[in-house]
Amino acid sequence: MKNAAPFTLAVALALAVWPSRDPAWGQADPEGLKIESGVKMKTRDGVTLVADIYRPDADGRFPTVLQRTPYDRRGGLAEARALAAAGYVVIKQDVRGRFDSEGEFYPFQHEAEDGFDTVEWAASRPYSNGQVGMWGGSYVGATQMLAAMAHPPHLVAIFPYVTASEYYEGWTYQHGALMQWFATSWSSGLAVDTLRRKAQDRVQERLRGWEKERSSPLSGYPLLDLPAPADLAPYFHDWLAHETSDDYWRRVKVSDHYPEMTVKALHGGGWHDLFLRGSIENYLGLKAKAATAEAREGQRLLLGPWAHAATSPEGRIGDVVFGKDAVLAMTTTLRSWMDYALKGVANEFAARPPVRVFVMGENAWRDETEFPPARARATRYYLQPGSGRADGMLVEKAPGSARAQSYDYDPDDPAPTLGGRLCCGDLYPPGPADQRPLESRPDVLVFSTPPLARDVEATGWLSLELFAATSAVDTDFTAVLADVDEAGYARFLTDGVVRGRYRDSTAAASLLQPGRVYKYAIDLWATSNLFKAGHRIRLYVSSSNFPRFDRNRNTGEPILGAARWMTAHQTVYHDRDHPSALVLPVVPR
Repeated sequence: MKNAAPFTLAVALALAVWPSRDPAWGQADPEGLKIESGVKMKTRDGVTLVADIYRPDADGRFPTVLQRTPYDRRGGLAEARALAAAGYVVIKQDVRGRFDSEGEFYPFQHEAEDGFDTVEWAASRPYSNGQVGMWGGSYVGATQMLAAMAHPPHLVAIFPYVTASEYYEGWTYQHGALMQWFATSWSSGLAVDTLRRKAQDRVQERLRGWEKERSSPLSGYPLLDLPAPADLAPYFHDWLAHETSDDYWRRVKVSDHYPEMTVKALHGGGWHDLFLRGSIENYLGLKAKAATAEAREGQRLLLGPWAHAATSPEGRIGDVVFGKDAVLAMTTTLRSWMDYALKGVANEFAARPPVRVFVMGENAWRDETEFPPARARATRYYLQPGSGRADGMLVEKAPGSARAQSYDYDPDDPAPTLGGRLCCGDLYPPGPADQRPLESRPDVLVFSTPPLARDVEATGWLSLELFAATSAVDTDFTAVLADVDEAGYARFLTDGVVRGRYRDSTAAASLLQPGRVYKYAIDLWATSNLFKAGHRIRLYVSSSNFPRFDRNRNTGEPILGAARWMTAHQTVYHDRDHPSALVLPVVPR
């Protein structure tokens, strides 16, 4: 078989990242529920989608909660059963082209129309009262946001968690850099079911033809005539071909459609999740722009220390145990939200302020009336050189004269990703991890505060204003922020990147002038962290963070088809005329 090595890699990755089927599937139906399996519906263009329905074994009409998933509707049944037992009709559906549903799967392309059709179909069931909610995370959050973009009349409430507000920025790319590990591992996972479907169809077709050829030798048996790897995820090639935020991405840009949406929503995001910015932007956008006052007032935001992976029962995420309070009780939260949004129950979602954040370091929840907190003050910590590359300083006093610092960035030897905002699989686990191994690299500059004399809380948006020059026509600048305790452990907090040719806009490339000093705005997204007295705030500046982001080859070539690479000489400035600074949202205490 041609391309056997890439194919084997794709399947191996997929087996590592793909969610397993819920062990409850196939068990006896619990008393008091009616369960219908394999229920079919037709979309507007005639494609059959398949769902399972869980509902109370009782007369009457009930609110309906829908989940549309590409990950097999037969997984995660505990939530479905619990909701059905609590008086909801629960529908779990395979999206187009996945598992038992017909059609061809292409991420995002059909979810608005198919979501609209499914919501209205669900509302028309004889046991539905016409009130429909949706829930789920990651791509299952995308199926909600895209359905809400089509504004089906019977969609009342959604619970999208760890999901994005668009599918260029913050899903596939970040400020022009490809989110490489996620894009490759996720598409490899998706390829497993596509392989099953295509191989099954291909083998059946070839078998029928082979059987007609009575003289065909047995060696011609077509069982292993499988699809080529490129046929399993054609969208991956398209993602690379569209590395700017062009019309390909704008067609499914959820954030352009907030003014048309009419849903109440509970937005769940994780400080260590790769879709964090989108979760927050969905809340802020709908809070400000939703089509109705009821929808605008019906937005809630829940931000925990979570990563794009399961949290252990004791609250471990990456290296850190945040405590049992950090564990999201998903089934309880889901039921409470739907009780409030679909049944009008006056529970905590009616009584509590709209924003709830987990303050890391303090490891405690806090309610807020807005995000970011209005009392947060943008505080600049200026970058200053030390005696060496790894002992630079972060100071609050504006700089005077200060020497520049340089390093060489070789794309063939990139700085490694150490934890953080990752998905999917165990090869690169997400969440907080020790960043100290970066300090020994010659292509990483390190800046730290002295041990803090008092607690410093940062809650809100963070950024790095970096003045830098390069010898290349294109390059990247990256940043990682850490909280360093008294023992020296440098806990990951957040990271960011800017691709030089997209420094001004991701809509079109503009190459750099070698040697010229540019001001780069590196978006570090958001966090909530208490840097305790005695800890240090530490910033790592480099030009790579691999494989979280693809390596910039420094040549200005498009990602797709790039063949050359060169080492870039980088210079970072931090003097009076070039005041490079980390900007933290400091909350007074």
